[in-house]
Amino acid sequence: MNDKELLAIQAARQVKDGMTVGLGTGSTANFFIKELARRHREEGLRITAASSSVASTLQAAEQGLPLVALEHLGRIDLYVDGADEVTTKMALLKGRGYDLVREKLLARNSDLFIVLVDKTKLVTRLGEKFPIPAEVIPFAWQMAKATLEDLGASVTLRQNAAKDGWAITSHGSLVLDLQFKQQLDSAELNQLLNNVPGIVEHGVFDELANAVFVADNGKVEEIWKN
Repeated sequence: MNDKELLAIQAARQVKDGMTVGLGTGSTANFFIKELARRHREEGLRITAASSSVASTLQAAEQGLPLVALEHLGRIDLYVDGADEVTTKMALLKGRGYDLVREKLLARNSDLFIVLVDKTKLVTRLGEKFPIPAEVIPFAWQMAKATLEDLGASVTLRQNAAKDGWAITSHGSLVLDLQFKQQLDSAELNQLLNNVPGIVEHGVFDELANAVFVADNGKVEEIWKN
């Protein structure tokens, strides 16, 4: 059993009967969906799932999990997802995928948000290993780029995987990848990006995680917010 499976199984133990559970996106989230489906099938666990992406919707449907659309929900009980970076203060960087709007909606409106990572994702500050993504309205990307550059960021428009066009989010936005010369903490980054017109959502998840489960060579450490 690999570390991602261990993380998924440990997170799935947090799910109680009758919960509405938000499903993340990516390889670790897929293991969580699989374990949740096993508990639903074999243990009779009654849950409803809400997905952060088309990919996890399809994965959950294939596994036989009952799904509900986000537009029918005001809050959810639990959201489980991965992250690209996690600081010691449990600030997160997300968005290597393209579903920031739905991911932040689920994170903000869940009673409990658990993040699953391996120890390589631990950093001292956000932006240490990856650029910070910002979803922008297509017609506003040039103005948003200019504003961000004035604020000290190096900005690139993200290409798609094939490098033959631009990355398009499930929300229909373009993605700007940002690198700041100055070292800003997560609260400063969050406030700065929230104030830029044209940005739909961004990858700084500040003070949203309730717990981070960290895997390291077959062991999982649970770090809970005080």
